[in-house]
Amino acid sequence: MSLDDTSVAIVAAHEFEDVELEFPLLRLSEMGAEVHLVPVEVGHHPRPSLESREAKPVTGRYGTPIPPDVLTEGDHYTVTPFEELSVEALDCVLLPGGFSPDHLRTEADVVDFLTECDGAGVVIAAICHGPQLLVETDALEGREVTGVGPVRTDLANAGGEVVDEAVAVDGHLVTGRNPDALPAFCRAVHETVAEHAGIEAASDD
Repeated sequence: MSLDDTSVAIVAAHEFEDVELEFPLLRLSEMGAEVHLVPVEVGHHPRPSLESREAKPVTGRYGTPIPPDVLTEGDHYTVTPFEELSVEALDCVLLPGGFSPDHLRTEADVVDFLTECDGAGVVIAAICHGPQLLVETDALEGREVTGVGPVRTDLANAGGEVVDEAVAVDGHLVTGRNPDALPAFCRAVHETVAEHAGIEAASDD
């Protein structure tokens, strides 16, 4: 089932969990989605720390920069400034884990944007520590949600119905437990985006 003509934004700040950005990037672009990598300059630089923010791009915990050195922009993704995102133009916002969500939750513009996405029915996908960012919105209230162990109390306190499952899907909210859940998480994102975009599964005929 192709995701042609759909648009996905992967939003990340410093010290995102590298594989939780790279795996969905490759998987969703392979399925035909237009993927936007959206670096937000907030948080601490991974080591080595540099005094000037401009001297280093937004970088994952294990050294993956945005844009990634080994993946050609235009083939799999485009780098898009956060300020250029449009709720109306997106089918999905995806939030990798690591320390990125804790940095992003302090950014009012990011929280407001996610709140608007939730209200508009845009698919919100978050894995591992990713759902921690949604604590600042109303997106978790009354919804089934999963995440890595250390954030589950936060998710419950925000009104989420926390389950210890690899993946939880509740309407247009898709959450994953940890990096081991990435294959199942990406399948769920794929199916949910297709459903909300009105894409029908290919016939076996």
